[in-house]
Amino acid sequence: MRCPRSSARTAAPEGWSPRAIRAPSPRRCATSSPIRRASRRWAGPRARASSRRSVGTRPPRASPPCSRRPCVLLTVDLDRLDVRPGQLLLDAGCGEGRHCFGALERGARVVGLDLDRPSLQRAAGALRFRGREKGVLAAMLQGDAFHLPFPAAVFDRVVCAEVMEHVHDYRGAARELARVTKPGGRVAVTIPTATSEHLYLRLGDRYFESPGGHIRIFRPRELARGLASAGLATEGVGFAHAFHTPYWALRSIVGLDDADRSRLVRAYRRFLIRATTSRALSRLERALDLVCPKSLILYARKPA
Repeated sequence: MRCPRSSARTAAPEGWSPRAIRAPSPRRCATSSPIRRASRRWAGPRARASSRRSVGTRPPRASPPCSRRPCVLLTVDLDRLDVRPGQLLLDAGCGEGRHCFGALERGARVVGLDLDRPSLQRAAGALRFRGREKGVLAAMLQGDAFHLPFPAAVFDRVVCAEVMEHVHDYRGAARELARVTKPGGRVAVTIPTATSEHLYLRLGDRYFESPGGHIRIFRPRELARGLASAGLATEGVGFAHAFHTPYWALRSIVGLDDADRSRLVRAYRRFLIRATTSRALSRLERALDLVCPKSLILYARKPA
């Protein structure tokens, strides 16, 4: 892509070399970058329109909750992942970018990648808007976790949240995560706990039959071995989202197809939304994470 009034090529940022990226114009594109400009290919017209708002105007209406206030709906503990200002973080399987927004608030440069275009369209404009406010790179791309569109050893930190249970070749996905991580970089991979998955399977046999749903139940050691085979050494384990365990149990009891029409399910969803903005409820959930977590997190490092 070209910035206005410029056609000369320029050197890409360290560790990044996308094809056919043009140099920024000193007057019009001083804050742009190859990753940000490349992301506009995938953001869609709605996100591109919202990204044209100037800094200081209100963010797009469709922006996710994490873009408007400090986000507590994070599976990965960014303190434990040691996310710092200036680092480049990849969120592989970002969805609507909750971890992107969380890392952005810490001053990290963020790139979110997902196959689901509608999710990217809902979040890309808000992420770029917040990135401009913070003065750091913030971009979203559409892509496949098995073929990450990045050269080797690019990212300081990598997050892959709730993805591995959807793929057959999770070891191949782990190799891709390891490939794009810098030596000494850290990776966080999250999966549903085996206990919660077996519970939902007992409550509703259609839980694993929905299109795009989960296709495997992981044990922590199984995933750790998969990461180790990719050259990532697991350094710690965490747990999260205890409040979500009963929510998905309710959906399984009611039936996944009918859950959205259930008053009880809708009421519990409102509680979950409230919990994302309540520090007190967040502290309570962290305590319950030791009892009935929905998600398990493995923190790993790529050897230097």
